[in-house]
Amino acid sequence: MEPQAFLAKAFLTLFVVMDPVGLGPVFLALAGDRSLAEQRAIAARAVAIAAGLLAFFGFFGAPLLAYLGIGLGAFRVAGGLLLFRIAVDMVFASRIRETPEEEEEARAREDISVFPLAIPLLVGPGAMASILVLAAEAKHVPAGPFWLAVAAGVVLLLAYLALLLAGPISRGLGRTGVNVVTRVLGVLLAALAVQYVFDGVWAYFVRG
Repeated sequence: MEPQAFLAKAFLTLFVVMDPVGLGPVFLALAGDRSLAEQRAIAARAVAIAAGLLAFFGFFGAPLLAYLGIGLGAFRVAGGLLLFRIAVDMVFASRIRETPEEEEEARAREDISVFPLAIPLLVGPGAMASILVLAAEAKHVPAGPFWLAVAAGVVLLLAYLALLLAGPISRGLGRTGVNVVTRVLGVLLAALAVQYVFDGVWAYFVRG
């Protein structure tokens, strides 16, 4: 795969999975009553923690799977099924980021940057699976790890900007606009999930 094509694929994958646009309203619900300075600090910490998590799974995810005896093909299939579940929720506007108990806990906690912003809103199971699969693909692309880092960095930057601009974006798009964007991203994510499953089955049965 050409570096430009891999960069585009990595960016689209992480952008769809992390869904910065859909994160804005959740951030407003959790931190909308705080000062602008507090919101900026929370957003910065959440994105920094998310970057650390992505880096960890990018570097150590494959050795961890090898230690557990899990093949990349099996992980592709599992990740694809998980992403498809998320995509269905997005398309039918039933995406639930957290349980009522988790949401109540998040509201009660003074620092929400780790939970629920960094985990699971920014870096949930889908993002973990995606970065691991992309890291494996990057080995077959010239300067692949660098381009993967660039794609992840751009998505994280967009996520940070989305958190800072959550208020204006939500007011500008409105509830209908946010739902439309979420549904479009959900369709793209569903197609990507099916491709992950196909690639996993091919790797397992054909390549062994």
